[in-house]
Amino acid sequence: MNFSERQTAIRWLGLESGFFSGLWRGLLRVALMPFYALYEKHLLVKAATWTLPNHIGIIMDGNRRFARLVRAEDVSFGHQRGAEKLREVLRWCHQIEIPVVTVWALSIDNFRRNKMELESLLSLLESETKKLVRHEDVHQNHIRVRFIGRLDMLPEGLREAIREVEAATSGYSRFLLNIAVAYSGREEITDAFRNYLANQLRLGKSIKEALDRFDDKVVDRHLYTSGMPEPDLIIRTSGEVRISGFLLWQSANSEYYFCDSNWPAFRKIDFLRALRSYDERERRFGK
Repeated sequence: MNFSERQTAIRWLGLESGFFSGLWRGLLRVALMPFYALYEKHLLVKAATWTLPNHIGIIMDGNRRFARLVRAEDVSFGHQRGAEKLREVLRWCHQIEIPVVTVWALSIDNFRRNKMELESLLSLLESETKKLVRHEDVHQNHIRVRFIGRLDMLPEGLREAIREVEAATSGYSRFLLNIAVAYSGREEITDAFRNYLANQLRLGKSIKEALDRFDDKVVDRHLYTSGMPEPDLIIRTSGEVRISGFLLWQSANSEYYFCDSNWPAFRKIDFLRALRSYDERERRFGK
């Protein structure tokens, strides 16, 4: 039963809000649980035959909506559950050997949220980043952790935690985890242009000379993700069908998968369906 079918059933039964809506969803999940387990096993077996992406981007959307749906007193509950879900999803990626994952943890637009929520979110990011420095999964799987974005916008405690985890994992190369914080695709492209021009001026080049040398490969070299493969697949949760500026330049040829589940409720079945969808697509790159 997909999202629209579930919503139709809920409306038909008169369970659109409040206690009965939550009860209906809970009962439906319990009733379908044995089938989900069998379906997950089936997809895992099939996954061995699929063409898998080398680089997955994830827009982790829906933490606040999840918190409201479960009637949490504070939306920070959703952010905490979202952090736990990220660790789980990364394990799924590593189990099937997807080498590069880029996740969007905090946008520049998020800085316009109310002060209390923003401070709570930044504090959570700092504590989770500190955990990565000595996290068993990180070191056993040789995961290099990098943060991308306008990191100068972050509080000093978080910036120090970022420096620590990047230093602690700089020698690893089996897996790469990019965490986009204070990130916007427009600002990334703007920074790439600015850095290129500043570099040319330092070398004594004129504006005309800089423009003569300018092409798309120049932009690639000055992006936050310079030297990394472009994302093959980008997943967005929460039912929103938009990219919101995530990896704008890098995603020109990316495949997208939009999932109804809020990020903390994202299941392995949802993840495997995204991979199956990717495998079923024919990527022609304009040819």
